[in-house]
Amino acid sequence: MKLPTIRDHMDTVVHTFDPDDDIIETVQSLIDNHVTGAPVVRDDQVVGIISEKDCLKLLAHGDAQGGRAQGTVADYMSTEIRSVHPDMNIYFVAGMFLNDHVRRFPVIEDGRLVGAITRFDILRIIRELYPD
Repeated sequence: MKLPTIRDHMDTVVHTFDPDDDIIETVQSLIDNHVTGAPVVRDDQVVGIISEKDCLKLLAHGDAQGGRAQGTVADYMSTEIRSVHPDMNIYFVAGMFLNDHVRRFPVIEDGRLVGAITRFDILRIIRELYPD
C-alpha cells in the first residue's frame, strides 16, 4: 500500500500576495476569501508568509489616539518559511504541524510554489483514513 503524500491532498489553488501589496487591502482579501494566511511570492519565490497573526500587528502598531497603521505586506509578514515537498508522506507532515505553531505549509517543488497544505487538510485526510 502506497503511503498518502502531500501531493495527493494539497490545495493547488493558493492565494498569494506580493511583498509590495498594501497591508490593509491584504487583510480585506484574507477576510473576503476566508483565508487565514498565504504565501508571499516575488519572482516565483516564496519570500514570506502573511498570516492572521501577522496582521494583528496592525493594531499593535497603531496609536492610542486611533491612528491607523499602514504599510506593505513586507512590513508585517513572517520571513521564516517552513515548507514541505509534495512527495512527503502525510504522517510526517502531521508531526510537523504538532511541532510548529503554523496553520499551513507552502508546498514547494523545484524551487516553485505548487500548493499548500493546511491543518484542516490533515483533518480531511484523517476522515478518509478512518471512515465510519
